[in-house]
Parts: sequence; C-alpha cells; structure tokens
Amino acid sequence: MSASVKSLLSTLTLRGPHEVLRGNLGIAGLPGVVYTPGKGLNLPAVAFGHGWLTGVGNYRRLLEHLASWGYVAAAPDTERGPIPSHLNLATDLLTTLDICAGVRLGAGNISVDPKKLALVGHGMGAGAAVIAASQREVAAVAALYPAPTAPSAEALAPKIDAPALILAGATDIDSVSSDALPLAAAWGEDALLRSLDKASHNGMVEGRRALAALGAGKHEPKTERLTRALLIGYLNYTVLGDKKYKPFADPETPIPHTQLVDPHAPDEDIDHPQKLPVLQLIQALRK
Repeated sequence: MSASVKSLLSTLTLRGPHEVLRGNLGIAGLPGVVYTPGKGLNLPAVAFGHGWLTGVGNYRRLLEHLASWGYVAAAPDTERGPIPSHLNLATDLLTTLDICAGVRLGAGNISVDPKKLALVGHGMGAGAAVIAASQREVAAVAALYPAPTAPSAEALAPKIDAPALILAGATDIDSVSSDALPLAAAWGEDALLRSLDKASHNGMVEGRRALAALGAGKHEPKTERLTRALLIGYLNYTVLGDKKYKPFADPETPIPHTQLVDPHAPDEDIDHPQKLPVLQLIQALRK
C-alpha cells in the first residue's frame, strides 16, 4: 500500500477547500436541491439519485462534500413513495443535468461544463443513474450500493460507454438487496467494483428513515466517510482527468478498508450473507 494512496484517502475524507452554497431545484420546476461551490466557471456537475424511501435530506453531507471539492451536486427529490418509478427517477436525473448545464447558478457566477457531467446514485437511485446513463453521454457513473431496478440496470449497462465505479457493502454484496455483482459483470472492463469492509448498503444514509424501524440497517459513519472519499477520488480522475487520483480508478491498486471484487469469480469464492426477511419483503414490494 503506497503512502500516497493512504494520504489521498485521508485527505478526501475531509471537507474540501470550497465554500458551499445551497439552492433549490424547485426554482427550475423540479423538486430537489443543488449544492455548489461559492463560485467558479465550467465546473463539473453530479446528478444524484436517492435510495428507496429516502429523500435528498438523507444525503446532505454527501452533497455538501461534493460541492466542497468543487462539484455542482444536484439531487431531485422525487419518487419517494413505497412503489417508485425507477424510469421516472432516471428522467428526473437527466433533467437535473440539463438544469445544471443550462443555467448560471448562484448569483450568476457559477457555471457547469457540459463535458464534465456524472451520474451518481445510491440503492435504487444507483440503478436510476445507470438507466439515465444509457440515454445520455456522461463522463462517469457511480453506483453506490446499487439495488435492483425495473427496467434492469444490468441489461442497459453494456450500452454505456462511460466508466463506472460500483461500491458494495461487504456484509451484503450478494444479498437480495444488492445488484452490484450482476451490474459489474454486465458493464465489463470499464467497471470497477469495490466492497467496503464491514459496511452495509444502508450505512451511508444519514439521519432517520422509515426502514430503520423495520431493522433494515442503520447509519454507519465510517461507511459514509469512506464512500465519500472513494467517490471524490474516482470523479477527480475520470471527470476532471487529474492523474494524481488514478489509484481510485485503477483495478490493480488496493485501497485501505476496501476489497477489489471480480464479478466473474466462481460463485463459491464469494461470501453469501444471510438474506434478511425484511429485505426479501422490500424486494417483493419493488417488483
């Protein structure tokens, strides 16, 4: 493990150098939020899709973190009910990118480079980000603890030219709630799949949420911090082209507290955690 990778990872867990501003996508006709650096022209932008039965408020620190590192981070606050449309959320993510790239933000001193766009999501929002990426060219996609969607994200992945970062919790990477393995396998060589040690798919969700009462997972501060760092490092390389961050997109580089996963490995080489009944119920409701 190189000292430089450890140092970069430690730095990326911290807030970036930029002042952060918060705005409302509703002004442009779409419920949601947008976080931006205090100023800057031709900035990179991220459209973020939330998970099932969560809203953008459950990802405030993640969105603020992106903005502090120089990204315009916008998230539609739609499809929050128990039977959401993944296709509609994907459409809203594309609309979000259009808003970011099409108008001056802040006091008119913030703009987005249309060639520096990324689609990111968590859970079902990760699948929605993949669906959106199949309809529009972007610089990168990040699927954070992806859950199954309809239409199937892995069925669309081979059509996407953008590289992808796929993160999964080591405790549930092969559970009914995770789509990480089939998504990475379908994406091919342009996808990088990492599992986070002792992490679960719900660990990055901030604050209280409806599913916590059902025992479907609690917030994990370490998972949240590591996820943010891995995401920023990956985007800095793939979207901004900063070669310093190449280790975060390199399948040969180990990163502390994570494991590189080969989605084509024999089934017996992958641990199979027990599938919780509540997650089976959740999956049934999604269908």
